[in-house]
Amino acid sequence: MRQPPSASTPIAPEVAEQAVRWLVDLKGGATSESVRRAWEQWRRESPEHERAWQHIESVNRRLQAAPGSLARAVIGTPSKAGRRRTIKLLMLAAAGGTAAWTAKDSQLVREWAADFRTRPGERRKVELADGSSVTLNGDSALDVDFDESRRTLHLIRGEIMVVTAHERRDVPRPFAVETGHGRLRALGTRFNVRLEAEATHAGVFEGAVELRPVERPEMALMVPAGHQAVLTRDGHGDLRVLEDGAGAWVDGMLVAVDMPLGRFLAELSRHRPGRLACAPEIAQLRVSGTYPLANTDRVLAALEKALPVRVRTFTRYWVSVESRPAS
Repeated sequence: MRQPPSASTPIAPEVAEQAVRWLVDLKGGATSESVRRAWEQWRRESPEHERAWQHIESVNRRLQAAPGSLARAVIGTPSKAGRRRTIKLLMLAAAGGTAAWTAKDSQLVREWAADFRTRPGERRKVELADGSSVTLNGDSALDVDFDESRRTLHLIRGEIMVVTAHERRDVPRPFAVETGHGRLRALGTRFNVRLEAEATHAGVFEGAVELRPVERPEMALMVPAGHQAVLTRDGHGDLRVLEDGAGAWVDGMLVAVDMPLGRFLAELSRHRPGRLACAPEIAQLRVSGTYPLANTDRVLAALEKALPVRVRTFTRYWVSVESRPAS
């Protein structure tokens, strides 16, 4: 017999979302009887639903009691943007209030509650309010923060390609991308940003991008078109020529020029669900070529023909590339 979850058992992120959305729907204004019945039915469906509801109600009560509560200011906001902002604030407040709300920490909630997200294997182009556009690579998450004085993208996870619109001369609004490593200010440009654990990678195709580390903002670096650089929290790398095929993922292609196999598979993993592992002893094998990303299984099959490796498929979501046994 399945035991009910304990108070310390992490609440699934999708259940967290459902609880927050119910709260926003019920507190945001007039609610029909049918909506209330559906909410009550949802609470009865499982103990986890009820536990999630009790927790988010508790969080909301604390926010409402706080002086100048931001949640109190936005609850009931009729606009779509206001509703999305409310959901995000409540999720972040809930994550900070208990370890049981998420499996790890608030980073998971930030990714889940982002304005735009993509799954592995998915690419998405978004037209922004100022006429700029941003394309998200697979397994990415992004927040958009535009107001009368600034245009800021917060890259939470993954990789984006940005094409900025021309700035109005009479109403200047800086356009920037922020990550945990610092700020990338665009100067009329098309550029790529990839967020990794230790650094943010920037590649500029048109215009220029200024990099400023979060801990040492005085160490600015201007990256011109045709170049790339790495941004860390306390500095930046040297300017380098942009790699051949950089940004080809936007068109559904992966271009490799003498690329280590480990890095190649890491890039490929953005475009397929599940885990794609690489055995350490073959990680430095070199890969070159142009590979369409529409069918990653075909890419893996091509690697078996070109390199001394074999692809072991344990399940659809668990694949490992290993050294090919000697004949």
